[in-house]
Amino acid sequence: MSDTNKDINFAEAPDGHAGAGFFATSLEKIVGLARKNSLWPLPFATSCCGIEFMATMGSTYDLSRFGSERMSFSPRQADVLMVMGTIAKKMGPVVKQVYEQMAEPRWVIAVGACATSGGIFDTYSVLQGIDRIIPVDVYVPGCPPRPEQILDGVLRVQDLAENESLRRRNSPEYQALLASYNIK
Repeated sequence: MSDTNKDINFAEAPDGHAGAGFFATSLEKIVGLARKNSLWPLPFATSCCGIEFMATMGSTYDLSRFGSERMSFSPRQADVLMVMGTIAKKMGPVVKQVYEQMAEPRWVIAVGACATSGGIFDTYSVLQGIDRIIPVDVYVPGCPPRPEQILDGVLRVQDLAENESLRRRNSPEYQALLASYNIK
């Protein structure tokens, strides 16, 4: 092996059976590995958390190292909805519509105090957490959170994507969760 290849880290192969010229494992493990390393985030940024997300995409933190380099600004081509910043109640239906337009499987990250709980804006016009209108998978705390925290949130979604059963989205429990948010 040359010196240039010593620093390259490869994804760990899933558990399986290996032999001369073959490797066998379950379809769920291969799909989980592929999902984990190819998440396409859709940033929905409204305020200062969006600036921290821009820093996360920059060369210092480089979100693309984790397979999330392709930002998708189309809900139909995104896997992860990243809601960052203050969400006014009038914007709630728009966030919900964006979520509903995403294909399954889909994950949601609430970034910052405003998206998770309304932050310092405990007023009549600010939604007190996006989990009131859509289900949230990962919460990233902070006001605004540091890029390292946003990276950690993406890594938590990668863990969910890798370990999720292929049948979970069709389960009665998941359907009941969506029904509780009035999502079909």
